[in-house]
Amino acid sequence: MNHDERFWPARLRWRLRGATMWPAFVVLTIADGLVLHLLPPVRTGVDIVPGILIATFANLFLVGAVAPFLAGRMRARRPGPPAPEQAAREVLVDRFGTALLAAGLVGLIAAGLATRPLVVSETESTQANARAVRDYVYSSGNDELIRNVETANTVRLGDDYFRTCIARDDRRRNVCFFVDTSTRPAKLQRDNSAEPNSAFKAR
Repeated sequence: MNHDERFWPARLRWRLRGATMWPAFVVLTIADGLVLHLLPPVRTGVDIVPGILIATFANLFLVGAVAPFLAGRMRARRPGPPAPEQAAREVLVDRFGTALLAAGLVGLIAAGLATRPLVVSETESTQANARAVRDYVYSSGNDELIRNVETANTVRLGDDYFRTCIARDDRRRNVCFFVDTSTRPAKLQRDNSAEPNSAFKAR
C-alpha cells in the first residue's frame, strides 16, 4: 500500500474523531439565544432574535479565533499520538471549540441566574407602585381619577422611587404622585406639579 492509500484512511479516521463542533455550534447557539431571552443578564431583557444573533457572533469568535489559538498552543507543547498533522490539529480545534461552546452556555446560564433577583426585585417594585396608586385612587372617591386611572404613566426616579401621573378629563392636566416602594406598604405623596412625566424627566 502506497503512502496516499495509507494517508487518506488515517486522515478520515481523525476527521471523524473531530466532528462535533459544528453540530454543537448550531444547537448551542440556539440554546444561547433562548437563555439570553429567558434569563437575560441585563434588566432591559433580550428578544429572541437579537439573542440568537448575539450568540451567533460570540460563538463564531470562539470557534474561529479562540479554539484554533488554543489548539495551536496545545499541539506545540504536547505533540500527541502520531497522526496526519492537519487532521490532528483539526481534531484539537474541534474539541476545544465544542468545550468553549458548552462553557459559554454554562456561563450565560450562570449570569442570567445571578441577575435574576435584580429583575424580580425591579418587577416587584413596579407592581408595588401600581398597587399603591390604584388603591389610593379607588379609595379617594374622586370620580375623575377613577375614570382615568388607566391613563396612569410612571417613571422610575430611583431604585424604589417612582413618579406616577394620571391624566384629568381634559388630558392637559395631571394628578401626580411620588411613590416610595422601599417601605411596606408603599408610601405615596401628592406632587403639587401637574406637569406630565415627559416634561418632568426633561428638566
